[in-house]
Amino acid sequence: MYILGINAYHGDSSACIFKNGELIAASEEERFRRIKHWAGFPSMAIQFCLDEAKIGIKDLDYIAISRDPKANFKQKVFTALKNRLSLKNIADRLQNLKKASSIQNDFIDHFKVSEEDLKGKIINVEHHRSHLASAFFASSYPKSALLSIDGFGDFSSTMTGIGKDLSIEVLDTVSYPHSLGLFYTLFTQYLGFSHYGDEYKVMGLAPYGTPKYTDQVEKVIKVKDDGLFELNLDYFNHPKKGVQMVWENGIPAMEALFTTKLISDFGPQRNSDETLTQYHKDLASSVQKVTEKVIIHILNYLHKKTGLDSICIAGGVAQNSVANGKILNATPFKSIYIPPAGHDAGTAIGAALWQYNQVLKKPRIKPMLHGFLGSRFDNSYIQKLLEAKNITYQCLDWDELNNQVTDCLINGGVVGWFQGRAEFGPRALGNRSILADPRRDDAKEIINSKIKRRESFRPFAPSILKEYTRDYFEQDDTVPFMEKVYSIKPDKRKEIPAVCHVDGSGRLQTVDQDVNPRYYNLIQEFHSKTNVPILLNTSFNENEPIVNTPDEALNCFLRTNMDMLVLENIVITR
Repeated sequence: MYILGINAYHGDSSACIFKNGELIAASEEERFRRIKHWAGFPSMAIQFCLDEAKIGIKDLDYIAISRDPKANFKQKVFTALKNRLSLKNIADRLQNLKKASSIQNDFIDHFKVSEEDLKGKIINVEHHRSHLASAFFASSYPKSALLSIDGFGDFSSTMTGIGKDLSIEVLDTVSYPHSLGLFYTLFTQYLGFSHYGDEYKVMGLAPYGTPKYTDQVEKVIKVKDDGLFELNLDYFNHPKKGVQMVWENGIPAMEALFTTKLISDFGPQRNSDETLTQYHKDLASSVQKVTEKVIIHILNYLHKKTGLDSICIAGGVAQNSVANGKILNATPFKSIYIPPAGHDAGTAIGAALWQYNQVLKKPRIKPMLHGFLGSRFDNSYIQKLLEAKNITYQCLDWDELNNQVTDCLINGGVVGWFQGRAEFGPRALGNRSILADPRRDDAKEIINSKIKRRESFRPFAPSILKEYTRDYFEQDDTVPFMEKVYSIKPDKRKEIPAVCHVDGSGRLQTVDQDVNPRYYNLIQEFHSKTNVPILLNTSFNENEPIVNTPDEALNCFLRTNMDMLVLENIVITR
């Protein structure tokens, strides 16, 4: 049985494919289109998945889509009429819903098949149910509390539930116009970060400030006795205007959400080219603090309601790794599972798993312990590419390769590391990574000057050999997907300054030898030479989606000042 899962006409469109319950492949469309957060029909990701499974469109049994245009339809109409939404907004939304509901035509048009040839049954799965399924059915828990929380999807922003064996029961929802994700986006825009998906910049900026303005920020959102929350809609224009989204050429963009009341209460909006002041930093800190308070409030109530000790979390807000790192200490939950693609791209997997487990009652898949589900290339392809471009290279055995790479890092070099299958999800986890020596005070500046050219306040992550976590971090935890930020022990902070944020924290990635032996062995070689079991890890890109092919990796290497490029076991140096 083949099930294709897709996220289409929504930010971070994506596709995945299952064969008899085995996840064969998954990828975001942006990796092929080279446009961040691509939001159209994921035709290239679909083709990639079909190629990896060695099948065609005609061989699919089910096509599961992580949107249901019929979900909450009456509520959508009532809200539009009640708030007198503009005709343009209603027309835009209806057009987007029409695209989502006529997905069969996209398959017919893109893949040149007839309606009779498209035998796979098309299944629509509501957005937040897809999020819940992407976390619970991919976890190791037989029973768990569940939380999906993001901006909006199918007119809802938050959903809680219980997962047990092969079923998910929904408990509560928060519907339009209330949204914690939109609350965070409001201040992201106000602080001058206007691009779709820029919320992580506010999270990175927050440690540079102190939460002086939490009382003021709490006027924008308040928690409720039922374990949920609501927005103060005086600060938001979307209840009247709608969430004005632009999807031109698949590039998502969102118009400003805030009203003049936000400007009146918080001051003028920061322009994107304006210097960040201490006020901006303190406000970011306050927004982060209030966001954490709302998340913890939801989870404490959910634990009280369910009595369960494990929690599965997905949705865009689940990408807030700072908040995630505080859950175990601030709630009674004893374990957390957040999938490698907890954001909207992961709903493709969730829709497929909803159909496989919830509907068909097929056995649960093996727990999803890695996200290495994307593109892969062999040495033959790489060598042909390099020879065609007259690039000098070495082909080394892995021991010698690790020796040369670690020497380069120790001498202040920056290395592009491309091996195995690309990660599915927003973070590089050791297969499409840029690496540096975490012990260097100047490593961040070197990477930003040579390659990244990004804001100086954004941190880089430590990849640590799993068994050394307790030696460096206050909390001993397995964090394979870089999904939690924890405090680094005070006596270790000076040892690894390049991956220690200004508040003494680090966005942890634990590396397991059984899961990623090549990356593990490289860090182990670095450890043997330096007595530090950590590498600085950041995504392999330069203000673009993470590189997907050797061609893109080589182009990034050539146009930047990277010192070494590793493509499988082929090494290129300056």
